[in-house]
Amino acid sequence: MTAPHTLTQVLVVGAGPVGLLLAGDLAQYGVRVVLADTLAEPMTESRASQLNARTMEILGQRGLVDAFEGLVPEPAGHFGGLAFDATTTPSRYAGNWKVPQFRTEAVLAERARAQGADLRREHRLVGLDVTDGGVLAHFHTPAGPRTVQAGHLVGCDGADSAVRSLAGFELTGTAAVRELLRADVTGIEIPDRRFARSAHGFAASARRPDGVTRIMVHAFGRPPVARTGPPEFTEIAEVWRTVTGEDVSGATAIWRDAFDDACAQATAYQRGPVLIAGDAAHVHMPVGGQALNLGLQDAANLGWKLAAQVHGWAPPGLLDSYHQERHPAGKRVMDNVQAQGMLLFGGAEMDPVRQLFGELLARTSLHHLFAGPVGGLDVRYDVGADSSPYLGARLPDLPLTADGTRTTAHRLLGEGRGVLLDLTGGRATANAAAREWSGRVRVVHAEAAGDLDHGAVFLVRPDAHVVWTDTGATPLRDALRRWFGEADASAARP
Repeated sequence: MTAPHTLTQVLVVGAGPVGLLLAGDLAQYGVRVVLADTLAEPMTESRASQLNARTMEILGQRGLVDAFEGLVPEPAGHFGGLAFDATTTPSRYAGNWKVPQFRTEAVLAERARAQGADLRREHRLVGLDVTDGGVLAHFHTPAGPRTVQAGHLVGCDGADSAVRSLAGFELTGTAAVRELLRADVTGIEIPDRRFARSAHGFAASARRPDGVTRIMVHAFGRPPVARTGPPEFTEIAEVWRTVTGEDVSGATAIWRDAFDDACAQATAYQRGPVLIAGDAAHVHMPVGGQALNLGLQDAANLGWKLAAQVHGWAPPGLLDSYHQERHPAGKRVMDNVQAQGMLLFGGAEMDPVRQLFGELLARTSLHHLFAGPVGGLDVRYDVGADSSPYLGARLPDLPLTADGTRTTAHRLLGEGRGVLLDLTGGRATANAAAREWSGRVRVVHAEAAGDLDHGAVFLVRPDAHVVWTDTGATPLRDALRRWFGEADASAARP
């Protein structure tokens, strides 16, 4: 008997934050998208609970920040447990934003459904066939087997990705040598510890405004444990007592988790019609929330490119640029996380390095050097040889006045097209050329209220990265063709 069959343009597997953001973007761009997840209901755990400045910019571009009511940024960041001022970065969302993962997923799920994404729960991927026209994905569901046929499949299904395994992606990296235990607890007062090292291990604890305390602990010399589920709270409490001397056994654990310091990355983020993003593409400790944020930024890079491919206007190499740009970005974050792991968990041999970093961070003028990478704001893609400091970087989200209306640079990108941002008062001669791409690129005349160079013109991709300025030697038409395909004024936007 043949399994019921669904035909769609893109199948996204994994309805965590990364898959939800990607599905919402694709649906906004007019792509038919099915989003499949193994869970019967939305996740209710806090899990990854920190959004960085760049992720907040991505949410702001999509008009989603107001959905997170009452958010207040935390100014303090850390590098390997050593504090720095995270508000030194040039972003309206500078700092760290504490949001439980279930809330992030709820906001992104509401948007994805509103845009028209087809979310299917209790769909466990068990088989995958690559065909001439795309993929056939086979699922087990409570109603029996189901098959989804799609032109492209994106695996956003986590560190143990079924998509990555079934499609034959290769991971390279280092195996775990230590494990951390963590829990969200109530019913007990636990002193806040930012990052405390003792003779026996490492511990951190922080109480949230809702009265829940997150604890995290590692006992030196304790190796990773093969697990089929979360640790019991008795185990977490025992390790906590070993490291801190405190008894927390009387607390009520509302969430328990264990993770290790394995660090691995897929050698490629695309194999034919199959792509991977988020933890499916890179596995590392979630220090400072960087795992979640890195994945969301993968999705923001991929969505518009995959939509262009589906709609048939993508120039040669556009979809390939997803791997070319995000693989190095992922490697850089993983190197950052590994360096922090050495500082956090290394023994006495790391004390001179801790001393050096402590001296560096005592100089507040250097804090931006740490806040930029951890905040995801220093990513700069290789988009051309021109010398502009903006080229390849994300356009700062500065206040603008466009057509008499106050807005911001990123909100101009909210509808999914690229933008040719003209700050010359309409004197730029390049605007006429861009109008031939009007279905994909919006020409905006604006005045900037911040420190962008006035008298400049910027070609900005839908992911807010600058790919051309009028200060370079590259002709605008060449840049438009490279990123937005051949001119077609009547083309529908992505």
